[in-house]
Amino acid sequence: MNLRSPAGGRCTSLSIPAISDRRQLDRSLQTFPPESHTDLVRRRGGLISVPRRVLAPAEGGAAQRLTKLLLNVTVERSLGPVQVVMPPESSVRDLIKAAVEMYAREKRRPLLKDANPRGFELHYSPFSLESLKPEEKLINLGSRNFFLCSRQSSSICPDNTSCSDEAKHDPVDNALMMTNLMDFLL
Repeated sequence: MNLRSPAGGRCTSLSIPAISDRRQLDRSLQTFPPESHTDLVRRRGGLISVPRRVLAPAEGGAAQRLTKLLLNVTVERSLGPVQVVMPPESSVRDLIKAAVEMYAREKRRPLLKDANPRGFELHYSPFSLESLKPEEKLINLGSRNFFLCSRQSSSICPDNTSCSDEAKHDPVDNALMMTNLMDFLL
């Protein structure tokens, strides 16, 4: 069948497949593979098909477990995060040590004043006052992005308390600071 376009007067050909060809075309356009080979999984972009052997537990009935975690640690005042691969059984202390070593090995800027891992705290974000406990396991944290900052001096925050606990203990100083701030703003 030949069609004329109204603008250019050119001829284009359009072929209409036979009925048997349409059935083959419909089969080739099928979006989901047959049920016997795959299962459907809902992902962010929509439904995708995954082979059953990937979804099935490993032989012997044991479920598959994570072997490594990719963690992003942003060091205070640095431009980008340090990517660290660690086993999920590792602790926060191990992550701090690995991140400081990687940062120093890559010679990132700004250079660290002290490369001792005990001089740093790990937080969920730069806006979080609570630091993570060094004994806590990485798999239990629920996040893969962290913020590493230098530990406060012992005169401000003792090692066994967090900065937010220290702020709660002295409400008189906080009230005095607020009045000074109000005077400044007026």
